Amino acid sequence: MAQKPEAKGSKSLPHRPGVPERSDSFLPPHLRSSATAVPVTPDITQETYESNGGQGPSKGDYFSRRALDHAIAASPAPDTTNREGQSFLNKVTVGAQEGKKWMNRLSEATMSGRRESMSEFREISPDLSLSGNIISATFNIPHSLKYRKGSDWELTPRRGQSALFDSFSYLSSDDSPWNHTVVAWTGEIETPTDTPSPPSTPPTTTVHLSALNHLSRPVPIDGAAPPTPPLVDGLWIPRDDMLRLENQLSHNKRIKTIPVWLADDSDGLEEGIRLKDQARWRRYAEHDLYTLFHYKQHEPTDGRAERVQWADYYRMNQKFANRILEVYKPGDIVIVHDYNLMLLPSMLRQRSPHMYISFYLHSPFPSSEFLRCLPRRKEVLEGVLGANLVGFQSYSYSRHFASCCTRILGFPSDTAGIDAYGGRVEIGVFPIGIDATKVASLAWTDSVNEKYENLKKLYSGKKVIVGRDRLDTVRGVAQKLMAFERFLEMYPEWREKVVLIQVTSPTSIEEEMDGSESRIASRVSELIMKINGMYGSLGFAPVQHYAQYISQDEYFALLRAADIGLITSVRDGMNTTSLEYVICQRDSAGPLILSEFSGTAGSLKDAIHINPWDLSGVAEAINNALVMPEEKREAMQKNLLAHVTSKNVQFWIVGFLRRLVSVLGSRKNIISTPLLDRSEMLRRYRAAKKRLFMFDYDGTLTPIVREPSAAVPSERVITSLKALAADPRNAVWIISGRDQEFLSHHLGHIPGLGFSAEHGSFMRNPGSTEWENLVEKFDMGWQEEVIAVFQKYTDKVPGSFIERKRCALTWHYRLADPEQGLHMSRECQKELEGTVARKWDVEVMPGKANIEVRPTFINKGEIAKRLVNTYNAELKALGSDDESAQKLEFVLCMGDDFTDEDMFRALNGLSAPSDGTAEVEADNTFSVTVGASTKVTLARWHVLEPQDVIECAALLAGVGGSGTGATEGVLSMGENNLAALAAVEDRIPEKL
Repeated sequence: MAQKPEAKGSKSLPHRPGVPERSDSFLPPHLRSSATAVPVTPDITQETYESNGGQGPSKGDYFSRRALDHAIAASPAPDTTNREGQSFLNKVTVGAQEGKKWMNRLSEATMSGRRESMSEFREISPDLSLSGNIISATFNIPHSLKYRKGSDWELTPRRGQSALFDSFSYLSSDDSPWNHTVVAWTGEIETPTDTPSPPSTPPTTTVHLSALNHLSRPVPIDGAAPPTPPLVDGLWIPRDDMLRLENQLSHNKRIKTIPVWLADDSDGLEEGIRLKDQARWRRYAEHDLYTLFHYKQHEPTDGRAERVQWADYYRMNQKFANRILEVYKPGDIVIVHDYNLMLLPSMLRQRSPHMYISFYLHSPFPSSEFLRCLPRRKEVLEGVLGANLVGFQSYSYSRHFASCCTRILGFPSDTAGIDAYGGRVEIGVFPIGIDATKVASLAWTDSVNEKYENLKKLYSGKKVIVGRDRLDTVRGVAQKLMAFERFLEMYPEWREKVVLIQVTSPTSIEEEMDGSESRIASRVSELIMKINGMYGSLGFAPVQHYAQYISQDEYFALLRAADIGLITSVRDGMNTTSLEYVICQRDSAGPLILSEFSGTAGSLKDAIHINPWDLSGVAEAINNALVMPEEKREAMQKNLLAHVTSKNVQFWIVGFLRRLVSVLGSRKNIISTPLLDRSEMLRRYRAAKKRLFMFDYDGTLTPIVREPSAAVPSERVITSLKALAADPRNAVWIISGRDQEFLSHHLGHIPGLGFSAEHGSFMRNPGSTEWENLVEKFDMGWQEEVIAVFQKYTDKVPGSFIERKRCALTWHYRLADPEQGLHMSRECQKELEGTVARKWDVEVMPGKANIEVRPTFINKGEIAKRLVNTYNAELKALGSDDESAQKLEFVLCMGDDFTDEDMFRALNGLSAPSDGTAEVEADNTFSVTVGASTKVTLARWHVLEPQDVIECAALLAGVGGSGTGATEGVLSMGENNLAALAAVEDRIPEKL
């Protein structure tokens, strides 16, 4: 009986023809030619790269659009793919036929231009007009690029994300009714090396080539280090070559792709683009988001690197938004994928409020306790909430997201969605699947059959446990080995009868490459040597470890030969290995042991679920799987196979689109208020020659407090207002319900600041100390009647009090019992509206824990109109020939409550004409509401809290985080302001 020799650490599978013998196993994985020179993964064969000259997929390869028939299995009837005596091929075929029927119905529903008949979706939402175009935004394009100056680019399939790329292939195929386009980053483009002709000729120089390992470096003489060759500052790509790549990608038969070129503005010239430090665009996502989403935390740092990484992340998302808007047409659907682009939905919403946007997160989403550790947690959540629909892999991830929106942002939520910015963001669970028809065809080729027979012969008489994982901290390889060791300890009868074949491939996450991979590899090697040393012999090793990429044929042969599939990930989003294992076990019915922390655990309910941290529990599950009766194994396999063949990747993407269409149809008339685009605001501010600022006070410049007299401005508010008012091009006004005394005391010392007190009853112009009474001729006899009513309710509600102003009266109940105060305020308002308001020309205004009565003809909206008209008249009086210089070129108005809606209404009216006659252009007007997400507002923009207002003022004034001036502001400004500044200048400020 043939047995494997003892394995110490990593080793290779039996030698394959055409692949060089491996003799570099002493090197780390990223330096081994066995890993880097064989461009294959479990989903890609060597022939795939070489087929068709590297210009595209050949017929029948793994990346072709149709390995068999790419029809989708849309939600078939419960027993459609789980009937008694139903064959495997029939399961796949039935699922495909069911899906095709659904796609035809969806086509009729959404493509009204192609079919005149009314469909079920047209009946549900007759006013919803879809263009039939889908734009998928993903971080990496489906190709790896090799650049050759002056010639066509070499496009090879990108490793990993096979399920996502299969969904792209399906949407781009003739089987789909959609016109599909992918917008994605080019990825890191390799610097071309000297390749003389013929290819066997050595390069002209090796100066620019790095050593294979540290032993091959030149030896210093007399302690002097060898000279360092000059480094080329980035990769220069001429404009012609950029256009050549864009043409190749746009005409790709598999997936039409539009590339996003990521570089600083100074590096992108008309003649071409220079790509420097290309990996920096992925650093924030992989260093901060990926790790935190997988429940890992970093040690604290000084934050300088994170500031730069966040600025790059912000700019990268903006460049994606710009690229999408170049091709977007009204009615297009935009699907944004994964954590690299979490700011993109909000950025698109800012630029196009009516856009149909969905977001799908392929990774886990952590609980609120963990997400709180992320410094930019609010910005990330707000970015995703720009979508109409947010999808997750499992229910727990969607529940965590909704909880975070409530606990961190304060937005009301339930299991179905979040109320945000005056609208509703729906959330849903859409477990991703695999292309079952493709896997079924590729797993039973002649090549795979041959390798399968060799493996069965090689391990004859042994039970084979198979695991395939990336070598990073979340895949649980160490936990798997420790559990296997516990299994051999607890069940000695299985010693020398069970072998664990573990395949590990290098991680693609940069964060894991910074030392974590080496630590994990060392730990894995130690465990393997310990197990093989304790339970192995000269002729047998219980653990066979392959630290390399294996070919697609080897991968499928391994899954078919397995008696148990073992997945012990400690945190995982989508694990396609488990789904492919089910397909490959159609004949053998080998049990699947699956970690409960895997994203597929919720879908594969018939698998054996384990906690990878419970080593004894995993060991027991392995033993139970080995001794499981055949009838039980077949029943388990039957149910799993029915699920995988019906809930495939096409079913996933069509189900996601179906839900999105339903959401859009039910909420087609609701427009959410987008988050303020700080970079656009800064860009407009810099271009303007005359600017007007109007700030509310309570709840805008300062947070709402229980005691009104305690709402004093912070030092940063004062510093920012001083800097803005000092600019002669700026007119800065505080328009508040506060009285003159309060405003004069706290802000009156700032030169150049204008005031409007008591909602417009009094005004004080910039540079003046005199207050103008705008209501001095108005009869104030109504005040006695109002005081009598307020006093009655003050006596009834302990903690309430009356505030007397010159022209208004306010009853406050902030210090009262919240429930009693709210109830009595409604009674008070009702009484005032039925008595005083009918006799006098006054209005009763409910506010935040208060009720105010004031003259009807005085409000903040009238003040806003007055200011705009006054400043425009002054500009026209200057007699400039430039029409744009005869009116305000930038207006920023920020407020938080009902009284501020008057200002927003007035500004909307002043900017309404689009023929150039408006008092202020709409694009130059920024009306911003502050506070609760459920607020329905007339403002065009939204920020969450007063701190955001202060940040915006500081950004425009060039003030840093500690109140510093413009010269030092860049060094101390907040991360969001730094990101906005970097986006406007398209570079990281040099002072960092």
